[in-house]
Amino acid sequence: MADNEMEYPPVGFHFKAEFKFGDQSAKSEINFQEISGLNKEMTTEEFTEGGENRFVYRFPKGAKYPNLVLKRGMKPDSKVIEWARDAIDNFDFKPVDITVTLLNPDHEPLVTWEFVKCWPVKWATSDLKAQANELVIETLELSYNYYKQQKA
Repeated sequence: MADNEMEYPPVGFHFKAEFKFGDQSAKSEINFQEISGLNKEMTTEEFTEGGENRFVYRFPKGAKYPNLVLKRGMKPDSKVIEWARDAIDNFDFKPVDITVTLLNPDHEPLVTWEFVKCWPVKWATSDLKAQANELVIETLELSYNYYKQQKA
């Protein structure tokens, strides 16, 4: 980047999500219209000092992660949805790693989030309405062990 160029915050609409099934990725299934749950928080435990009720100490307990939620236009022949249905319908869980990547205007990675051992907890499609001119949206909600964020 030249010295005279301004550095702007990245846009939130240029991203991809890759599912890693064994040695291969589901390359055709990287396009989602919305991904949420990219946050974590520290949980705390409170401790009251004996005999002194005015003071409550708070200690860090561990990280808490929300579910990862991915939304996109419905893909009836999707390997990802087949994987989710297998888990939900047949109770056949095969956790996978998922990489979410924020891209720059040249389609290069800016920030990467690596979600470890993801498994589906919910799969839903949007309502079907004859009076609406909308895409059918499928929503996949995933639980996971933890995630790591890395700059490119």
